[in-house]
Amino acid sequence: MTAYKHGLVLGKFYPPHAGHHHLVRTARERCERLTVLVCASSVESVPLDERVAWMRAVHPDADVVGAVDDIPVDLTDPAVWDAHMAVFLAAVPEAVDAVFTSETYGEELARRFGADAVCVDPDRTAFPVSGTAVRADPARHWHFLEAPVRAALARRVVVLGAESTGTTTMARALTAHYRARGGVWERTKCVPEYGRQYSERKLAALRAQRPGADWTDVVFGTEEFPLIARRQCETEDAAAGEGSPVLFCDTDAFATTVWHERYLGAPSPDVARVAARGGQHLWLLTDHTDVPFEDDGLRDGEHLRPWMTGRFREELLRTGRRFVTLRGPHEERLAAAVAAVDALLAEDWGFTDPLPEKR
Repeated sequence: MTAYKHGLVLGKFYPPHAGHHHLVRTARERCERLTVLVCASSVESVPLDERVAWMRAVHPDADVVGAVDDIPVDLTDPAVWDAHMAVFLAAVPEAVDAVFTSETYGEELARRFGADAVCVDPDRTAFPVSGTAVRADPARHWHFLEAPVRAALARRVVVLGAESTGTTTMARALTAHYRARGGVWERTKCVPEYGRQYSERKLAALRAQRPGADWTDVVFGTEEFPLIARRQCETEDAAAGEGSPVLFCDTDAFATTVWHERYLGAPSPDVARVAARGGQHLWLLTDHTDVPFEDDGLRDGEHLRPWMTGRFREELLRTGRRFVTLRGPHEERLAAAVAAVDALLAEDWGFTDPLPEKR
């Protein structure tokens, strides 16, 4: 098999899928060095830098570069070809020995680079998928996506609420419900509350020094909450990359902003900055009514539950987050939650159409 010094793979990768990765890996095996050029137009909804980051994460052994290309696509017009080549050569000025594609334009693209044309799986038999198909229905083609794209596309649902209002119970019940649907949904994950894990360790450390200590003896510092929020985000991102098209989170960084108020009496700008990163799509607020308070050793705020429910609602409204309040017995709450999540999953995924092609 011919080995090339410098190969090129070019595409929109909007978004990258298994067929793209097969093309890149095939090219990498045949080249001493491989450049992957990601071209994005301004009308497309996924930014160029995000696509470049996705491809770099999956192909660390390739040189991944990006270029904005807003030139209309007309494969029949030499002048349009010249304009595109000016963009390509500005991004990849080095000599190229081989151009790897799965497209009919591969011969002309290679000729203009003065390189060999190498066609890889043009009939998409290895991976029957396309960017158009993924954009139309990501959930249906989820198994063709790598972790960075899954993490970016997964619909993230956060369950939040005051102490002992059933947030963990609801998050786990929703996870079980969607896993039971089978197929890709079997991979549905639930992100646990890192703040609780942190609190358990904090209480254990205090008891190692003072065996009789209980939760009321634990003192939090403001600097601990940004740490908790960041770790919650990291765990969430990792789970989103491994799971199904929906991810359930037992609290999030946004909820941590209210927990900071609950323990320290004022908002934290540092926690708010972490929470502002976005990425979540729906919040499910567990109302404190109809749920008896249970002291599990890490709770002491029964009297604060109405206040916390109110603060969560106020902040959700103030920040414009999409939320549903869950009330009544567990079965009613679960039914309302599933209806809200199904409505979210039924919505358009937000991909704009790329520039049309004339062939």
